[in-house]
Amino acid sequence: MSDSARKLKLGALIALVVGSMIGGGIFSLPQNMAASAGAGAVLIGWAITAVGMLTLAMVFQSLANRKPELDAGVYAYAKAGFGDYMGFSSAWGYWISAWIGNVSYFVLLFSTLGIFFPAFGEGNTLLSILCASALLWLLHLLVLNGIREAAFVNLVTTIAKVIPLILFIIITAIAFRIDIFTADFWGTGNLELGSVLDQVRGMMLVTVWVFIGIEGANVYSARAGRRSDVGKATIIGFLSVLLLLVLVNMLSMGIMSQPELAALQNPSMAGVLEQVVGRWGAVLISVGLVVSLAGGLLAWTLLSAEILFAGARDGTMPSFLRKENSRGVPVNALWASNGLIQLFLVFTLFNAATYLNLLYLATSMILLPYFWSAAYAVRVAWTRDTYQGQDALRNRDLLLAVIATLYAVWLVYAGGVQYVLLSALLYAPGAIFFAKAKREKGEPVFRPLEKMVFLCVLLAALVAAWGMYQGVLTL
Repeated sequence: MSDSARKLKLGALIALVVGSMIGGGIFSLPQNMAASAGAGAVLIGWAITAVGMLTLAMVFQSLANRKPELDAGVYAYAKAGFGDYMGFSSAWGYWISAWIGNVSYFVLLFSTLGIFFPAFGEGNTLLSILCASALLWLLHLLVLNGIREAAFVNLVTTIAKVIPLILFIIITAIAFRIDIFTADFWGTGNLELGSVLDQVRGMMLVTVWVFIGIEGANVYSARAGRRSDVGKATIIGFLSVLLLLVLVNMLSMGIMSQPELAALQNPSMAGVLEQVVGRWGAVLISVGLVVSLAGGLLAWTLLSAEILFAGARDGTMPSFLRKENSRGVPVNALWASNGLIQLFLVFTLFNAATYLNLLYLATSMILLPYFWSAAYAVRVAWTRDTYQGQDALRNRDLLLAVIATLYAVWLVYAGGVQYVLLSALLYAPGAIFFAKAKREKGEPVFRPLEKMVFLCVLLAALVAAWGMYQGVLTL
């Protein structure tokens, strides 16, 4: 098959963005939000999130158009702007986030199936792990048959999982009651929620991870049929998912009160729809979640392999990760990712609280790549790189990039010290791969500034290791 035939079209790129962002989070959104905030605070929180994430999406769109030679998205931006080690760290963090997120998806998938088949339990029983492992290697074989073919399957599953969400929105919109929505609008009747500001902060922690995947098209920019489609896919995918998230969240608050929503079991969308139409509504949402997680697993399997391959292609990662099969699939990168997923699936047998902890850890690992991408956009606009004779556009992009950078910093703060330290514990070992890649090129491992950054990461990792040993920090 020719290279042009393997290129991804706009529809496939949009599906990668949407498929990466819509995993299991949206199906638990009604309960997750209601546990922290009333309807008024949720509206404020979504407004803040929409602005922050929209600026980040526009940063990715702008960089895709202005820096077409940077073909690996978040990894390439960090390297171009701040050096090899920052670029490597972004690739490493993104990769770990991708495969850890997949572990949590497997656990949630079989936990949902446990509703119908009790032997699967909470997704971490022996039977669940055996079935999850079988599904993992089935996906592995699917991806080995080709990126373009797997992307097509992802397009189909993305369409399939959006259908239950649209049905949910239509049904709850018809049943929506304004008196339920406005009752205790600011959550002041529940002292446990705290002030409106406390509620906004609490619910926004959930929004940190529901948008992960917004950069999916940028990661695949080298495989896009048309470069302009990358930016379009990012914006279209973001706006589509934002609309779905807000509608699912707000319409639920017109079906059940905040305390009732907060008490639901997840996937809480099932409980909301069951309240309106009966048992078949819960079954529909559960089936939708299974399809959604299957599609999310495929999308992130693709992304995790691609980010390692992109790093190896230009020498930032070790050369053995650059190997492709006859269908253009980075086989060694795929084996490395899925091998670690398998290892962590076994780990879930011994840790009943793995799902949520892994979910938040996956989130914290991707915040650094987001920060460096936004910071690079600030640098590009500040130095007027590619903006000759475009002062008005340059000023607009600079403002958007600054807002996106500040938002990324806030997300790191929102994640908390615990996950910053645990992230450092996972970032530090990556230096072994970085050093191997540098020695293959006959270059010194660290520049002076990079050495200082690595020492800070190493110190934080040692603190995290000590904290885990003492029981102060837990995974």
